[in-house]
Amino acid sequence: MKKILLIEDDENISFGIKTYLEKKNFKVVVGDTLAKGKENFNLSYDLIILDMNLPDGIGYEFFSFAKSKSHIPIIFLTVRDEDEEIVKGLDLGADDYITKPFKLSILESRINTVLRRVKRDNISEDILFCKDLKLIKSQTKALKNNEEINITGREYKLLEMFMENQNQTLTREFILERLWDIEGDFVNDNTLTVTIKRLREKVEDNWSKPMIIKTIRGIGYRMESEYE
Repeated sequence: MKKILLIEDDENISFGIKTYLEKKNFKVVVGDTLAKGKENFNLSYDLIILDMNLPDGIGYEFFSFAKSKSHIPIIFLTVRDEDEEIVKGLDLGADDYITKPFKLSILESRINTVLRRVKRDNISEDILFCKDLKLIKSQTKALKNNEEINITGREYKLLEMFMENQNQTLTREFILERLWDIEGDFVNDNTLTVTIKRLREKVEDNWSKPMIIKTIRGIGYRMESEYE
């Protein structure tokens, strides 16, 4: 299920969009101000729909905020249809725009087009996201809240494995086999337990109550991309 952050202050419009898209198997989180949008923002979203005119500012401000932290695609909503406004949004890096009033089916079509394009563009993309974590494979670098995490090579490879298989349960046997292939030396069950613990201490807000790397008792582990 794709997750969308909708920032729109018109209750009728936001209700209509949310109701329509959730029937189309999207999950929609709504904020009606720039402040609410920033409060709700995280790296788990697949797309942002952003109204240009909000009670506490203009959409360009939130756009700059979001793009400084992620590559999440953004579609602008605006009542303005002047070429100057459209060009400004696209020049900033907006993925698409739609002017009000609009048909919800047209918005859905634009959303699907953007998501397909992003998926195609990201086939060779080496940046992975999960919640507040980011992995840059070409630089062998892991970040939390855009701050680099100091992790060992084995911890990095374990994190990469989880981020490439988000929301899938990985058995301990699968992980051990992969770590053997990656490291080229023997990794036993106890080593895996210790490595998981150390990784959690670096990526979880509270490692004793993990919310990102969950233990699936008797089976293995799963990285959760959704916030509870």
